[in-house]
Amino acid sequence: MSADTPVRLDGVTRDYGTRHTRVRALDDISITFPAGSWTAVMGPSGSGKSTLLHCAAGLERVSRGTVVVAGRDITNASEAELTRLRRTVVGFVFQSFNLIGSLTAEQNVAMPLRLAGRRPSRREVRAVLEQVGLGDRLRHKPRELSGGQQQRVAIARAMVTRPAVLFADEPTGALDTRSARAVLGMLREMVKAAGQTIVMVTHDPAAAASADQVLFLSDGRLVDRLDRPTPRAVAERLARWEE
Repeated sequence: MSADTPVRLDGVTRDYGTRHTRVRALDDISITFPAGSWTAVMGPSGSGKSTLLHCAAGLERVSRGTVVVAGRDITNASEAELTRLRRTVVGFVFQSFNLIGSLTAEQNVAMPLRLAGRRPSRREVRAVLEQVGLGDRLRHKPRELSGGQQQRVAIARAMVTRPAVLFADEPTGALDTRSARAVLGMLREMVKAAGQTIVMVTHDPAAAASADQVLFLSDGRLVDRLDRPTPRAVAERLARWEE
């Protein structure tokens, strides 16, 4: 796979349950996510958004099809290989932040490096916190930070390993409007200045409109795509598939 395509899914299907109780969450999905692009994934509840994200990131195995991340076919990778992938090649940001409450911002950001067997460089950790505007909050614990600041720590933690792709699941869902706008601006800057690839699940048309393209899922299938989205255009397309 070309370095210009950090993630590729070919004919991906994901089933849950047995033959008699089978539920098809993804149905023959083929999509590529180019380097330096930001893609939002939307759809009604149960459409397969989070399943798509999890399969693309190696958090769930596919029932059929192929998943390639940063040039590696991970479809049949061992758990050890998938663990290494998640620690070095991909980054994750979730709605719930998932910070360790007993650790400082600096220590939270350093954690992925420690898990990958690297000795964190204080300069490296501080540089990424400064990049997200928290250079003066290094020793603050999560309870001492606002929701928006906690999410910025989570983004710094995801980016410290310099992943090929950042997967974000509702990254602004727990934030107020001002904090959400700041986080989206930060993600845009990562794409623009650092060439980061971002795949983001969201239900918010305003958040989706920050992306370069929006993919719409319905019943596990890719049903529409919108380039250069606006909040109004996203809301109209989403309403069409929710009817």
